[in-house]
Amino acid sequence: MRVGLTGGIGSGKSTVARMFADLGATVVDADQVAREVVAPGTAGLSRVAEAFPGVVVDGTLDRAALAAIVFADRGALERLEAITHPLIRERLRAVLDGAREGEIVVVDLPLLVEKGWGGDFDVVVTVSAPEEVRRERLLTTRGMTEAQITARMMAQASDGEREEAADVCLLNEDDVGALATAVRELWTWLTSWMARQEG
Repeated sequence: MRVGLTGGIGSGKSTVARMFADLGATVVDADQVAREVVAPGTAGLSRVAEAFPGVVVDGTLDRAALAAIVFADRGALERLEAITHPLIRERLRAVLDGAREGEIVVVDLPLLVEKGWGGDFDVVVTVSAPEEVRRERLLTTRGMTEAQITARMMAQASDGEREEAADVCLLNEDDVGALATAVRELWTWLTSWMARQEG
């Protein structure tokens, strides 16, 4: 089974991904895949270096410098995504196509809705949280500024857009116990659904 897991920055999506992993899912981090497609020596990195002079230093991507450019300029962000997203999607599809029978693969994919990739999955799950909760998390745990947070949120779909595109919505309001219960219940449903499909 292919599960797409998404959510806005600070929603707790990564926490849900870890919970799925603990329950037995194979979790694929799309952000890690995004790093791999622009790793030193890759064609992806060469294309980024050509499009954004100065962001590759000694053969390595300066992520902070690139982020400062693309999150302040929508056009720059679109140019970057035009380079990296086809590479990311190709890599993710290869992982999904290689899944074993009976395996539940959860792809932690922040921009699933924005890029219209929901059709690649059997089930789409979104994690949401009130904006004030998300901002507080990002201020305290990631050390981001209010301006940086606003820029990242503006570059993403709204919670409403993600919820409309999802099959399942999980609310994460800082009650870890309640969130864990919801994830376990969803896991039970996913495994039962998969068993029925295989039967």
